[in-house]
Amino acid sequence: MATRSPIINVMIKAADRAARGLKRDFGEVEQLQVSPKGPSDFVSTADIKAERAVREELVKARPTYGLLMEESGVTPGTDGQHRWIVDPLDGTTNFLHGLPHFCISIALERAGEVVAGVILDPIRDDLYWAERGIGAYLNGRRIRVSSRRNLGEALLATGIPFQEHGDHSAFAAELSAVMPKVAGVRRFGAAALDLAYVASGRYEGFWESGLQPWDMAAGILLVREAGGYVTEIGGGENMLDSGSVLAANDQLHGTIQRLLTSSEPWKRPRAQP
Repeated sequence: MATRSPIINVMIKAADRAARGLKRDFGEVEQLQVSPKGPSDFVSTADIKAERAVREELVKARPTYGLLMEESGVTPGTDGQHRWIVDPLDGTTNFLHGLPHFCISIALERAGEVVAGVILDPIRDDLYWAERGIGAYLNGRRIRVSSRRNLGEALLATGIPFQEHGDHSAFAAELSAVMPKVAGVRRFGAAALDLAYVASGRYEGFWESGLQPWDMAAGILLVREAGGYVTEIGGGENMLDSGSVLAANDQLHGTIQRLLTSSEPWKRPRAQP
């Protein structure tokens, strides 16, 4: 079993505490109080309780670090170098519909670079973690991206724009370019887990636009430490700023990127999410 650093242990402790509450609430999902935060975008009492649990553990362990959290936003730190990036419940819509596919995602950014990440799936009890230069792990076992080279055997994942979010026509063109070439495309509704699945070889690739930093910070590090490539869909390196991400194994990243960007919408300015 891999030896975990003190910082990874801090992150796992915070994720574990949030997971206990989420599992309790998931069993009573119909009783949750839900308030609208926007079209098809909800915040539940479960989100808020999970974020509070994560925050308390992280602040107790590293009181000088800043935070970027989905529900409460930015809290500046006093050391000026470190920032936690947290999604206490990635897959909220799944959670609220009783679908057992959601997770807690915690990343640590140092001087603008993500150096540690933890993703915990409370229902399956799957714990993913990665640290820069140390590798990526699932339940203590070292993981690697898939070694498949043939696009026709590749299973990909994506996120589908909903209601007023994103550019629907651009996504439809991307999907039309990819679907005839691959073994399948999945949409499970939790970007952090999609990235973790790429890191562990369950998917060959994943792409999505309109994401937030907390959706992908930990997952990007997982994929890279597992030997994969991560860029923006168009090839840039500013995923956390742009919200665009393409993660894949080292054999297929370029091929998938060329397919996605061959569609007509990439030849004109793209709508903002």
